[in-house]
Amino acid sequence: MTPLWTAAEIAAATGGELHGEFTASGVAFDSREIIGGELFVAMPGEVTDGHRFVPQAVARGAAGLLVSEAADYPHVRVADVPAALAALAAAARDRAPALRIGVTGSVGKTGVKEAIRQALGRFAPGAVHWSVKSYNNHTGVPLSLARMPRETRFGVFEMGMNHAGELTALSALVRPQVALVTWVASAHREFFDSEAAIADAKAEIFTGLLPGGTAIVPYDNIHRDRLLPVARAHAGRVVTFGFDAAADVHAEAFALHADHSELTARVGAHRLTCRIGMAGRHWVSNALAVLAAVEAAGGDLAQAGLALAELADLPGRGARGGVAVAGGAATVIDESYNANPASMAASLAVLAEIAPAGGGRRLALLGAMKELGTLSDEFHADLAPHIVAAAPGAIILVGNEMKPLAAALPARLDVRHVADADAAWPLLDALLGPDDVLLVKGSNSIGLGGIVARLRPEDRA
Repeated sequence: MTPLWTAAEIAAATGGELHGEFTASGVAFDSREIIGGELFVAMPGEVTDGHRFVPQAVARGAAGLLVSEAADYPHVRVADVPAALAALAAAARDRAPALRIGVTGSVGKTGVKEAIRQALGRFAPGAVHWSVKSYNNHTGVPLSLARMPRETRFGVFEMGMNHAGELTALSALVRPQVALVTWVASAHREFFDSEAAIADAKAEIFTGLLPGGTAIVPYDNIHRDRLLPVARAHAGRVVTFGFDAAADVHAEAFALHADHSELTARVGAHRLTCRIGMAGRHWVSNALAVLAAVEAAGGDLAQAGLALAELADLPGRGARGGVAVAGGAATVIDESYNANPASMAASLAVLAEIAPAGGGRRLALLGAMKELGTLSDEFHADLAPHIVAAAPGAIILVGNEMKPLAAALPARLDVRHVADADAAWPLLDALLGPDDVLLVKGSNSIGLGGIVARLRPEDRA
């Protein structure tokens, strides 16, 4: 098997000093991810320094190290480890023939990234590389690029940001041939004066497009006309997607169901009817974005339709599963990874469509939305009509930021407000009953993912 990197290639790419020969089958900067054969990148951090974990990485089987300090193990020594990782990423980008797709957006980027890679994976089995987890920031993107095998045909890279200028740098590193914005909404509002400023920051993904590349823009978004001029300035082709028939890729018909969606889409001269394995209008929009990206990349639309049908079980982003409760089983919709006003509204709309069987109830465990700045109280209170429309039998609100929402909800609803996830657990444990359907959603830092883990049958036995 061809190694991902030889020590000599790493030294040449980074300008580092080679100390000992090795070959690496992967790249990691978290020693806990080492399973044997990887290059361990000792990244400095605000809280700790990766050099502290060199012994653990070596003990777990790291093949070699990328460090800025002397080491007793095979390594490449550089002056600046983050800069060296970026250089390694650029080398991976330039040596592979891959068509690269960059995905960003206030909501939906991880799900869309996963759907695109699965669609292209059907078209080019074993030749698609993608960002794992949510490695989408100034360290995650170069790591994802550095992991790209030299034989890759398609690379799909998620790119996130919470400050202006960050996507410019990430897009310049990835240099995508296709760049996609899923949606613009008030995420990370704490760091922006307006939602329009968020749109401007999202449009930065187009600035790194290779000449002749394709920019994909959400036609129905209120900020479309802020995105389009930047897209046109940097792209050889601009493609829009949305529900409006004026969009290049649009929904001719769609249907929403409790556990899936159906779509007939017009993609240029082509028409495709498919099932989407995820529920909600927002997933119909996501599917249109996926089809636009697959078409721009030269993939197969029919294969993309099959991949969309098989979408399910995205942990923390809509995965559904049964959990054992006294007297039977309940269903949990796990949206615990992240939350902002737009994604909260979309998830509550999905809950509203569900009719639990056997006398079960719709329930909601909702965690606070973070990084909303001075408008946090307003954004939280504005969720009230979406909750009322979902008509849950009970709601547990978690986090101090949820106080305005608790005050805005009508007294007829069963609302419990607690400070943290630890306080929420006993309430939920007593509340959840047979045939109930529970939506769990909140910002990752609230810790609702831990509650989902506790609800798993093997953990409740």
